[in-house]
Amino acid sequence: MPAPLDDSGQPKPKLGISLFWRTFFLLGLLLVGSVLAWTQILQEMELEPRTIQTANQIASVVNLSRAAVMHADAIARVSLFKTMKDQEHLIIRLREPKDVFEPLAEGYLNRHMVAQLQSRLGPDTVVADSVNQVPGLWIGFSIDKDRYWLQTDRNRFDQPTGRTWTVWLLTAAALSLAGAAGIARLINRPLKDLSRAASRVREGDFAATALDETAGTQEIRAVNYGFNRMTRKLAQIEQDRMVMLAGISHDLRTPLARLRLETEMSVPDTQAREAMAGDIAQLDAIIGKFLDYARPGDMRLSPVSLNDTVEACLEPLRKRRDMEFKVALQDHLVVLADPVELQRALGNLLENAARYGKTEGTNLARVDISARYRDNKVLLRLRDHGCGVPVDQLKQLTTPFFRGESARTSANSTGLGLAIVEQIIARMGGVFGLTNATSGGLCANIVLQRAGNSAPA
Repeated sequence: MPAPLDDSGQPKPKLGISLFWRTFFLLGLLLVGSVLAWTQILQEMELEPRTIQTANQIASVVNLSRAAVMHADAIARVSLFKTMKDQEHLIIRLREPKDVFEPLAEGYLNRHMVAQLQSRLGPDTVVADSVNQVPGLWIGFSIDKDRYWLQTDRNRFDQPTGRTWTVWLLTAAALSLAGAAGIARLINRPLKDLSRAASRVREGDFAATALDETAGTQEIRAVNYGFNRMTRKLAQIEQDRMVMLAGISHDLRTPLARLRLETEMSVPDTQAREAMAGDIAQLDAIIGKFLDYARPGDMRLSPVSLNDTVEACLEPLRKRRDMEFKVALQDHLVVLADPVELQRALGNLLENAARYGKTEGTNLARVDISARYRDNKVLLRLRDHGCGVPVDQLKQLTTPFFRGESARTSANSTGLGLAIVEQIIARMGGVFGLTNATSGGLCANIVLQRAGNSAPA
């Protein structure tokens, strides 16, 4: 199934994720997973030792309290109990038969703590969560034949709460993600610089593409060094190409001009003279096409009125009886372009429509031209009413020297017209695409940058 097309006739790009976010996501996932695993390991390793430590602390408090009670007479015990309550928040009272208590909550660690207390304080030791609906940590112990309750604050022996673990976990995860972002940016930066430099080379800007050859990483240094050498080589090739084109223009067109002059003066047969002049003009036009395609890529873009440019292209064609135009342009369309190159591109498209876009069975080429704003872009569409192009040839039409079936018999066709249009539009930062119209004919779709803050009327 073919990929869906956008307004320019190009395949819609697939949704993807940048290298930075992919690296950050993978590193973040690894680090967060590691933090969670280590948190679980530390929690498991810490719980049992803390339970034993808590049981020993409680047993020490009970033994000290038991010793104090045993060595104090009846009168001093009242003062002792009051002092322990005020200063140590320990309450000691007699254990009554009618007392109702709730045992410590079930759990491996709680059972382990109770077992530790009973081994230290005696098998009749009781550990409760509340006594007579009074919450706290209650320890039931015996002194001789008397039984007592010792009540203390549970918070003194509780393990860290889930909130504490959550705070530390979130802190560790945040630091890990910050580190992952730094690492991802460090990895992504050289590739981003390389991508930016490659884009400038593609646009023909060889002067501002030098990459840092003193980078700290050996592999990045090697890539930057090779890229810079390649760029300099391409710049030299481009310079040689410009010199060669200047030579072709002079060395070929000058003899053609002399041949045309000799033909006009030396050939007496009018019909033969016109045929030879036409052949010479055709050779000159073909050379012009080659030069247009190989023209250097530097352009000076400026705000250009698309309405005026289209009208300038149509003005010399309106007198032709074999062409008919239907124009629907939004008012005040201003694009960022080179005015001469834009007019050349539109001229090539109109010439292509005149040759191959004639309505079947007639000698008339009807061309529909429409344009409008869309956000910060301008969408321009030229459509003929010919027979269209086979789908498998659409992408090949902009290939240099490729000619469709309808153009193979045309001797004056070079197969460069649409390739020149694509090249010009790309140099201006736009997008060019070809599609078949649903009701017949070929559509040329152009997307150009909107100039400045120009707005629709």
